[in-house]
Amino acid sequence: MDFNTIIEPFRIKSVEAIKFTSRQDRIQALERAGNNIFLLHAEDVLIDLLTDSGTGAMSASQWGALMQGDESYAGSRSFYRFQSVVQNITGFRHIIPTHQGRAAERILFHTMLAPGDIVLNNTHFDTTRANIEVQNAEARDIVIAEGRQPSSLHPFKGNVDLERLEQTLDEEGEKVRLVMATVTNNSGGGQPVSIENLRQVRQIAHHYNKPFFLDACRFAENAWFVKQREPGQQERTPLEIAQEMFSLADGCTMSAKKDGLANIGGFLAMNDDALAERCRSLLILTEGFPTYGGLAGYDLEAIARGLEEVVDEDYLRYRIRSIEYLAEKLIAADVPIVRPPGGHAVYIDARAMLPHIPPEQYPGIALTTAMYTEAGIRACEIGTVMFGLQPDGTEKPAAMDLVRLAIPRRLYTQSHIDYVAEAIIHVAKMRESLRGYRITSAPAVLRHFTARFQQVAE
Repeated sequence: MDFNTIIEPFRIKSVEAIKFTSRQDRIQALERAGNNIFLLHAEDVLIDLLTDSGTGAMSASQWGALMQGDESYAGSRSFYRFQSVVQNITGFRHIIPTHQGRAAERILFHTMLAPGDIVLNNTHFDTTRANIEVQNAEARDIVIAEGRQPSSLHPFKGNVDLERLEQTLDEEGEKVRLVMATVTNNSGGGQPVSIENLRQVRQIAHHYNKPFFLDACRFAENAWFVKQREPGQQERTPLEIAQEMFSLADGCTMSAKKDGLANIGGFLAMNDDALAERCRSLLILTEGFPTYGGLAGYDLEAIARGLEEVVDEDYLRYRIRSIEYLAEKLIAADVPIVRPPGGHAVYIDARAMLPHIPPEQYPGIALTTAMYTEAGIRACEIGTVMFGLQPDGTEKPAAMDLVRLAIPRRLYTQSHIDYVAEAIIHVAKMRESLRGYRITSAPAVLRHFTARFQQVAE
């Protein structure tokens, strides 16, 4: 029979102590950090949900694989194992390792883009957008309308708006250099993209002779949603679904710090021989030789094993269900979140939760600082601070002001998640007392990482 209790599909063999702090300790830590949770010392964080990128726990098999690493500068055995695993999943001819996903993005966009070019995507994430804009190109989001409505229950809110895609290619096709789809759609709440949508994106892109790439860092979670939600997919394995997803694209960027289940690494993959040659030439300049790409041999081994483990159905069932578990607790307490919950995180709708704080006073920052102050939980603003700054230096409200509770893979137990839910519900009860923030200093690019904030006076 089926039981309701979630059990982790693993046993814990090693533990790390976490530090408990007082509320006054946390207030002082925030003051030192300029109210930016990115600038906190990690040891002062009790539950760290800032990101799921590289923060998960590796398996015993991955730790064992580390000992098999071949550290040869060129042509190492570890690279060829890594290449074999990646090619089995993706089917792409050219596999180029990088130290993480943003390096793959930088190499691809620097190689392909010129000033004035346009890249279309369901929703670009922060580093993707920045790596496009630094080339003086435009990162344009064309997610379906439901993807911008937190309460909408559409099963594939990450889908590309096909009408807008075709219209843009018809009207501005000479400027569009690349079409992308982010799976799952991180900026839009970790929402999946359907196989049917990917098929149609490919068809439209190829009709206009445009390459189609996936931002594939959460490909396995997307495959699980396809298996659960898309008609005709229930009998297929996550691996089979993932293989079809990749077969529809001409290439991909990948952060192995997510569904690679590793602490570092990534890759750029493609079928175009000439493009791959140009990308490898740039990689040599900044990352290293093409068979290690800024990674140690033991990193390549850990990623290869992680990519094999991530498509396991027991793991994916637990992973997605554990996110739903937190979401259900928050929904029951009337905390507004992006629904249905995504694959790697629960996203609180900070704009709906704190309607008295206007977007230009950053409700997401108000919520993240409150969560840390009250409970020692670190989470990430995905809203007007992250996406409101325009290339010309002006600011406008982001489409949504969200706070992402990104759950690291295989790291926290159910009791940790129960604590998170209890703490957020506590903060929600005091929502009317929270105030907005203003920026006191910030860099021109990717300001959310290092900006400093001051609370707005009453």
